[in-house]
Amino acid sequence: MPAPRTIALDAMGGDHGPEVVVAGAAISLVRHPSLSFILTGDETRIRTELAKHTTLARKSRIVHTGTVVSMHDKPSQALRRGKGTSMWLALEAVKAGEAHAAVSAGNTGALMAMSKLVLRPMAGIERPAIAALWPTVESECIVLDVGANIGASARQLTDFALMGAAMARALFHVERPTVGLLNVGVEEIKGHEEVKEAHAWLKETQALPLDYRGFVEGNEIGQGKVDVVVVEGFAGNIALKTAEGTARQIGQYLKDAMTRTTMSKLGALLARGGFRTLKHKMDPRRVNGGTFLGLNGIAVKSHGGTDALGFASAVDLGYEMAESDLVGRLGADLASIQATLRLRAAEPGGAGPDGTRGGQPRAAEG
Repeated sequence: MPAPRTIALDAMGGDHGPEVVVAGAAISLVRHPSLSFILTGDETRIRTELAKHTTLARKSRIVHTGTVVSMHDKPSQALRRGKGTSMWLALEAVKAGEAHAAVSAGNTGALMAMSKLVLRPMAGIERPAIAALWPTVESECIVLDVGANIGASARQLTDFALMGAAMARALFHVERPTVGLLNVGVEEIKGHEEVKEAHAWLKETQALPLDYRGFVEGNEIGQGKVDVVVVEGFAGNIALKTAEGTARQIGQYLKDAMTRTTMSKLGALLARGGFRTLKHKMDPRRVNGGTFLGLNGIAVKSHGGTDALGFASAVDLGYEMAESDLVGRLGADLASIQATLRLRAAEPGGAGPDGTRGGQPRAAEG
């Protein structure tokens, strides 16, 4: 029987606030009856929604605050007045050990900034990343970073590879996840210098708990070529939103085509089972939610405009991350890898990406 888990929810985050957050939590509770919730935000609005879900109400505790982070706040603004907001209180519950994960549909930049301040990055991690589940023809893969950072050094890309592999081991139950670097081509001469440096280091380093497969192109993500696709956050976020928009576009094309004539309507009726399966596979709500990897705690970012079904997927992801002990697994991986790399870096000519030695930046000459 699964162990009881508590999820802290920023009830005021996103475009719809408690109306979607509470309804989404109710859906997730049906899927995971061992869950309980801490809901942070306006108590009156939260209780109004909880009144519609009596089972959820019995398993929920409200932490009231009248202060919220606006979707338009810059991260610096959110940090200055963030303490005591619904987002901050959800993260504080994780830090204090009252919750196993925090989920918010609020401002992405603010959530990342607050998460780094409250939960703190793990030892050896320069920048946390947002990892998203991506549907493929095989099953699912993990793509990171999808928006936490703009740009990334070779060192940070290799960190993303290690973090993504740890998440894949926890979720997909594979000992050596396959990992690829997203690039404009598979040839080694292509791409930014940072990508080529990370590629060379990952290819040459044998001590890593992953199976590095080299470069992958954008059209190969959905083919399930690798378990983990590594990319810097700007391109990753564009790729994610392009894929979501394309899925909706194809869905609209099919709907228009199947309702154009009487014969097409008849064909749609006969094929309705197949169309239901296709709709399910292409529904972005099914894989809504990105995990902030590299922190001493679990924080999940939901799309701000999602509905209850989408928010439930983000809550499910937080539950799965907690159930699989993602933070503990990643911490053990990083400690083991860093110890190995320190030994290698001490050897003549030994170095890591970006000229690092023993996990630390190479000292400036002169």
